[in-house]
Amino acid sequence: MNVMKPLNINPKLSDETQPFTSFEIGKLWATYMGNSMSIQILSYFLQHCEEENVRMLLENGLSLSKDFKQRIEGFFKRENFPNPIGFTKDDVNLGAPRLYADEFYVHYLKYAAKAGLSLYAVAVPLLMREDVREFFIYCNQCTTVLLGQINNVLMENKFIAKPPIIPTPDGIDKIEKQSYLNGFFGDVRPLQALEIIHLWDNVENNTTSMALLMGFHQIIQDEKVRALFKRGIDMTDKAVKQYKEKLHLERIQSPEYLDHLVTTSTYPPFSDKIMLFHKVDMFAMKIRAFGNSLAVTARRDIDMLYIRTLINIGEFVDDGMNILIHKGWLESPPKAYDRA
Repeated sequence: MNVMKPLNINPKLSDETQPFTSFEIGKLWATYMGNSMSIQILSYFLQHCEEENVRMLLENGLSLSKDFKQRIEGFFKRENFPNPIGFTKDDVNLGAPRLYADEFYVHYLKYAAKAGLSLYAVAVPLLMREDVREFFIYCNQCTTVLLGQINNVLMENKFIAKPPIIPTPDGIDKIEKQSYLNGFFGDVRPLQALEIIHLWDNVENNTTSMALLMGFHQIIQDEKVRALFKRGIDMTDKAVKQYKEKLHLERIQSPEYLDHLVTTSTYPPFSDKIMLFHKVDMFAMKIRAFGNSLAVTARRDIDMLYIRTLINIGEFVDDGMNILIHKGWLESPPKAYDRA
């Protein structure tokens, strides 16, 4: 039963005859680019997949990416808006040898779906045109269902440790001392639930990111990009060790490394362009994830870890963007009028 009363309001900006605002253009453009990339990545993964449930997840993810991209093309066509180039079959070699094990695909899908969900969820409250807002609600719902399937496969196949158990409180515990914020010195309290969630999530995201980078580093052709990827592997490994240590000190398990799921193949299935864009885009997405982590963390030692990671990520993204621009591989999002 719906507990909300309907409003008989049809704002002018909700009318499909109204032109796109910068909000609609920006979010549709970003979603098009991301799903254009995913289509090529997942199409290759499907060439080397033996596990039935993993194949189903890949097929579902690919179907969603194609569906989202096609629906956005419909919006663009109605608005006489040019389709971005994005990524095409020229950016993937479907005949290349296997680069990752089947298990990795499940971790990758979760990693990518979480990034997509953050984009769609942020879009919904910002959009005024009802047809575009409904599209992003649809993206949100579909991706949420896919993430549920992914988590079920992860747990069923024991691809990931069970989430940590903490004691159920026997009453209300109020914070009464400033020492609650301590992390480096003095009376350091145990991790609270929200801190555990985000440490765990950051380990999960970054072990997947590092394994993906390891594979890319093996097959990348451009030396500058290879050096950037090596830097990304090293900084991610350092961060993961620090997050895992915070959990380990309190005897809390954490997701394991996925390096063993990368094969030794050096034959590139992907273009340098799509690999560099992918990692720059996903590292940029990490900035939002670490911002969310900082927002719910009260211990100063963990705050400092996240802040250092954010600085490193920002430098990585900046250097990656410079290479993309230098190579002519970066499409510009739609811009405001030049009033200079």
